[in-house]
Amino acid sequence: MLAKLDQLANRLTELDELLMSEGATANMDSYRKMTREHAELGPLVALYQSYQGVLADIAEAQGMLSDPDMKEFAQEEIEAGKGRLAELELELQKMLLPKDANDERNIFLEIRAGTGGDESALFAGDLLRMYTRFAERNRWQVEMVSESPSDLGGYREVIVRLVGNGVYSKLKFESGGHRVQRVPATETQGRIHTSACTVAVMPEADEVEDVHINPADLRIDTFRASGAGGQHINKTDSAVRLTHLPTGIVVECQDDRSQHKNKAQAMKVLAARIKDVQLREQQSKEAATRKSLIGSGDRSERIRTYNFPQGRMTDHRINLTLYKLDFIMDGDLTELTNALAAEHQAELLAALGD
Repeated sequence: MLAKLDQLANRLTELDELLMSEGATANMDSYRKMTREHAELGPLVALYQSYQGVLADIAEAQGMLSDPDMKEFAQEEIEAGKGRLAELELELQKMLLPKDANDERNIFLEIRAGTGGDESALFAGDLLRMYTRFAERNRWQVEMVSESPSDLGGYREVIVRLVGNGVYSKLKFESGGHRVQRVPATETQGRIHTSACTVAVMPEADEVEDVHINPADLRIDTFRASGAGGQHINKTDSAVRLTHLPTGIVVECQDDRSQHKNKAQAMKVLAARIKDVQLREQQSKEAATRKSLIGSGDRSERIRTYNFPQGRMTDHRINLTLYKLDFIMDGDLTELTNALAAEHQAELLAALGD
């Protein structure tokens, strides 16, 4: 690890010289790449310099052990230094962990009602509100892509696009089965019902072409949109359904009056779904060698239970229970997302030690 850190420290010095040179801004693309790399390396090298400083302090204290008057003080300094060294080493290991290339991407968030009928659709609406409120707290932009409302409120299926800094990094562990236990508004006997929804978090592809969708593999159907929109939306075949024949993935988009815009949006969702399938396959192979399935995005896995009578939320993957369900449903997800990220980081560190 130390040899790699030495290389990175040398690289930062090299970047300092390049950015200060006269012709640094002659090629703006190159200049931007260098400034981005410099910004990434700066905190890591600063931490490494602190680590080297503690090593020097320990060495100096060890040199004072032969002095009877300084021995006790020196031993205290050495013990404190070793403790600080262990902390810094762990921080350095975390910063050296491989970065997820998708962390800074925008996402498509897909919520589908599952078992539980109308109550499941209502819960899908509650989940959408929860994620929307979380997005507002993070100052992300929320765009409705596609919705299929249920008769009593809520959604049979809804897709939104979340745009902002680090969206995928914060929500990438949300994919899976979400179970709710509560007394539905339609229940007259006061009985607790259990229903479920599935959530899919899909990183947005840079360009549709990145996933190489062959036009010959697509079936494109147009039809008249249903739902709100006045008379115009029902008079034209503006809605678009794309079927990707090799994978069987079907995407519908009908939220815009323009067929062209609906097709473009549907292509983006299709690209994200294909990318998501590839990503889940890769993560599942990696997860097969680890105890936990955090990050596998397995839709069939029940990842979380929301128990309204007890006011609790339990994430089954990390055995985390929080008794603040009202706050969570209002978008207070930071404690939960931080805990999931920390567990994933611990897994990666453990894998490095194997």
